[in-house]
Parts: sequence; C-alpha cells; structure tokens
Amino acid sequence: MSRPFASSADLTAKKQTLELLADGVYALTAEGDPNVAAIEGEDFLVCFEAMATPHAARKWLEELHHHTDKPVRYLVLSHYHAVRVLGASAFGTDAIIAHDNTRALIAERGKADWESELGRMPRLFDHPQSIPGLTWPTITFTDSMTIQLGGDRGELVLAHCGYGHTEGDIIAWLPKQKILFAGDLVETQAALYTGDAYHQRWATSTLDHVASFEAEILVGGRGACAHGRAAVDASIAQTRDFLDTMLREVGKIHAADGDLREAFATVHNALEPEYGAWPIFEHCLPFNVSRLWDELSGITRPRVWTAERDRDIWATLEE
Repeated sequence: MSRPFASSADLTAKKQTLELLADGVYALTAEGDPNVAAIEGEDFLVCFEAMATPHAARKWLEELHHHTDKPVRYLVLSHYHAVRVLGASAFGTDAIIAHDNTRALIAERGKADWESELGRMPRLFDHPQSIPGLTWPTITFTDSMTIQLGGDRGELVLAHCGYGHTEGDIIAWLPKQKILFAGDLVETQAALYTGDAYHQRWATSTLDHVASFEAEILVGGRGACAHGRAAVDASIAQTRDFLDTMLREVGKIHAADGDLREAFATVHNALEPEYGAWPIFEHCLPFNVSRLWDELSGITRPRVWTAERDRDIWATLEE
C-alpha cells in the first residue's frame, strides 16, 4: 500500500514549547515542526524565521509578547523555503534580512516552492489566505553582517557558512551567550530535508564551519534545543551522519549503473533503523534521493520543485 503523500496526512496539532535560552533569548519548538526564535536588543527584537503564514506568525508573536513588549526591528530568514518565510508580513518590519542567494532563489522559484510546500505540509499553512504574496528580503549580504544589540547585550552575527540545505543558508550567532541558530543546516533528532541541497559540500566544509563556532546551545531547524557542547556536537554529528549515509548508499547504486528506485530502497534500508521514527523522515526521503541522484549525475544546481514534480517523484518511489 502506498504511503499518504508527504505530510498531507499529518493533521494533528503539535505541542509548542517556548524556551528561555538566556536573558532575552527565546526559542519556540514544536515536536519536529520548524523552529523559530527571537533575540532582545536594548529596545527592539530580532526574530529568526517567519513561519508559513501571517496567521501562524501572529500566534507566535502573541506568545512572545507575554515576555517582552519590544517591537520587532529585524526579521532574519535562514533560507527561502515557504514554511520559513511566508509569514513575514505579521512582524511589522521592513527590515527583512537574508542571504543574497536567498533573494535570488525567491525570484527564481519562490512561487513554485510555495505551491509545492502547501501541498506537502498543509497543516503548517494555518489560514493560507492570510499570505499576501511572496516575501522579499530588503537587506541582503554575501558573507556576514553584524547587528549591535545595544546596552550590555552584545552582538548578533549573521553568517553564510557555505552551500548546504540550500545555496543561501545563514546562521545567527550570539558570541556573548554562545548560542547558535543554525536553521536547517543542523537538525536535532529530526530527519533532514535535502531536496534543494548540495550534499557533498554540506557534509564537509559547511558543517565544519558550523562546528567552528563551538556553541554551547544550538537551535536547529527542527527538534529540541541542544544544551551543552556534547549535545551540540551530537546534533552536528547526527546531521553529518545522515548526509554521509545518503552519499555512501546512493553513491554505490549510482556507480553501479543502478536506478533511482534501487537507490531509494537501499538508502531507506540504511537510514531507517536509526532515523525512521524521527519527524518527517518518510516525507523527505523521496525528494532527498531524487536531488542526490541529480547531484551525482552532474546536475549542479537543484531543479525547481513544483507540485506536479513532487507527485511524480512520490509516485515513482513510494507507490
């Protein structure tokens, strides 16, 4: 029997947990749903990620404003995927920060990605009619930029660590508090989505760059916050192992002139014992294997996902 398409059958609300990571540093997690965060400046807020719709984002902001009444000055987007960016209008700021490549990806494929992700993850699109249109960053950078938080709060460093989950991922780093917001470059006990990834660079130089911050607390794209160097290192190692396993197992089939279905079955068998029970594992794997097969075949840039292409790949590998 074929599985329900992607996360289309996952309609149960997830329990949200708001965690105070340090004075004025907040993270909202929800049992494997995309994480969001906020950092207090002296008289303003920096929010990290925007959720999938303004309606969903307003619920997050209402919860946040039980703890601080500071206005949002900056909204930081770790990458271009719809579930991370389309709620931006709720934050009431014109200062929307992303990487140069993220802005280009929104222009190139933002509309297709919106339609794709709505079909894959309908539960996350709470009141989709509240989305006014594509989210456009107003501030972009190439390597890094720094936001001075004011008072004794230190600074927030935004950095591009290399190609990984997408070609435009950025992290947010609080040097004083040693807290790292990694976006989907790192997951904590949640499966990776690699459908728009650069697997070989992500598994090596990009994760090496992320690890070099030596964070004491890490907030990944999904899953619980990692507290302490051992837990942070374990999250990075988990992410690297997932990628290395995919590269090894799909690579073997590709080198032996196998086909995509054989590669999917092989890597599923290799990953499932360790990662199969983790959030979005079954959802992601067909798209992951398709992208990695392209990468190994010399298709350097990820192809655009459309709602139609999503269904075609799912039918090929899951039915």
